[in-house]
Amino acid sequence: MPRISEQVLENWTNPPSNSEENKLSNSERMVREAISASPNLKSKTTETFGQGSYANNTNVKLNSDIDINVMYSDGMFYELPAGASSKDYGITPHSYTFTEYKKDIYDALVSKFGVNDVQWNDKCITIRGNTYRVETDVVPTWLHTRYESPNSTVEGCKFFSDNGKGILNYPKQHIQNGINKSNQTHRRFKKLTRIHRKLRYQLIDEGVIAKDPISSFLLECLVFNCPNDTFNKTSWNDRLKSSITFLYLSTDDAPKSNEWGEVSELLYLFKGRKWTQSDVKHYMGILWTYLEY
Repeated sequence: MPRISEQVLENWTNPPSNSEENKLSNSERMVREAISASPNLKSKTTETFGQGSYANNTNVKLNSDIDINVMYSDGMFYELPAGASSKDYGITPHSYTFTEYKKDIYDALVSKFGVNDVQWNDKCITIRGNTYRVETDVVPTWLHTRYESPNSTVEGCKFFSDNGKGILNYPKQHIQNGINKSNQTHRRFKKLTRIHRKLRYQLIDEGVIAKDPISSFLLECLVFNCPNDTFNKTSWNDRLKSSITFLYLSTDDAPKSNEWGEVSELLYLFKGRKWTQSDVKHYMGILWTYLEY
């Protein structure tokens, strides 16, 4: 008998309750209002949108939070083909700096929520939660354009942490590819992702594993890389078992798993990352034993 019943796993596939969803949507709406009301940002072109588990609809009950991306697109970071220069693409220097932009975002949020509820962090600005909204991480980003040729570009978002580390993401492509995978798997991709995320929280709470290096984001990407027939099994225990088996065995094949990407399919999952195939294999072994498979 598996350690966790089919009914429990079925319950874990569900998104947060309506009351939790209301708090999530309240947070997003209030951030939009704060940015729209900012005198320093009114003259600038920005786009405010959700990202992460909330926007991808893979968040789980009791662990719901929200990430909001506020992207500036008047200026941009860029990546050029080898040998090309910014002049070749008509890119001119921009006097407004990313540091100034983050400060403008911070001021806008303080005006809306009050200084006691807004915290400046290395990579984001956090709004404390209350009974009306959830804790919210607001991520100031700039448009990042990858020029593959003069007539072909890929757009993402980039920001710099306070210690100078550049971080590039493709949240819109992540959202769309997650929808596509869900459609291809009878709406089971996001449900199985929620089960994996719930199990991670449970293992952490019980002291079986540490919080790092296996993150909720990594788990979503790992489930995304499972073949579609993983999701065709007859029960959630069978689907979970199949995904663990695939991920455990596949991370032995470094040439193959080295090519795995994030859900966006625009960044590698393992190359140059803080987690490794060995980390994943070790975690999946622990999970298999814990589930008494």
